[in-house]
This record gives sequence, structure tokens and C-alpha cells, in this order.
Amino acid sequence: MGRHSKRHHISDAIQDEAMKIARGTKRPGQTKQQTKLIAQGIKKGIEQYKKQESAKARELDKKLKKANQPSESPEDPRIVIQEKVIYRQHWLPWVLLIVSWLVMAAYIYMG
Repeated sequence: MGRHSKRHHISDAIQDEAMKIARGTKRPGQTKQQTKLIAQGIKKGIEQYKKQESAKARELDKKLKKANQPSESPEDPRIVIQEKVIYRQHWLPWVLLIVSWLVMAAYIYMG
């Protein structure tokens, strides 16, 4: 019972908001009936938007709850994750090492 009265209260707020928007966009020579029809269209649009947003929020809450719950069953055994670590070294240190050895060998040989 309280649930329906709460919905009606929200609907009144939407109706007031729709009427304000309809009056704000009123054209010269527009009748009150036309303004009411515009306000009804705006109200339906606002209600539809709010329903969509609440549905999105519910879906997001469900996903968050599902993600936060610890999984009771182990992960799918068919899925195997292989990590391959590749170490790549730069060639410059090796070149400098070899050149220094060659210079040292030449110094010893010449000396």
C-alpha cells in the first residue's frame, strides 16, 4: 500500500517538472490543451528514462555482487593460462665488453 503511494508521489514530481518544461517551450498561440499534451509526452519520456536508468543500475548491482562473491567452484579446468617471459637484452653492453677485451688483449700483446 505504501509502495503505490510512493510511486504516485514520484509521478506528481515528474508531472510538475514536465509542466514546467512544457511552459518553458510554449509557442505563441499554443492552447492549454496542447501544452498539457506536450507535458504528458515529456512526463512519459522522463518516466521511461528513469525506468531505463534504474534497470541499468540493477544490472550493474547484480554484476558487482556476482564479481564480489567468492566463487564456490574452481575455475574452468579447460582454460590454461600460459605465461611466457622473454628477457631481451640490449646489444650495446655486449659490444662494449668485447671491444674492451680486444683493447686489453692488444695492450698486453703490444706491451
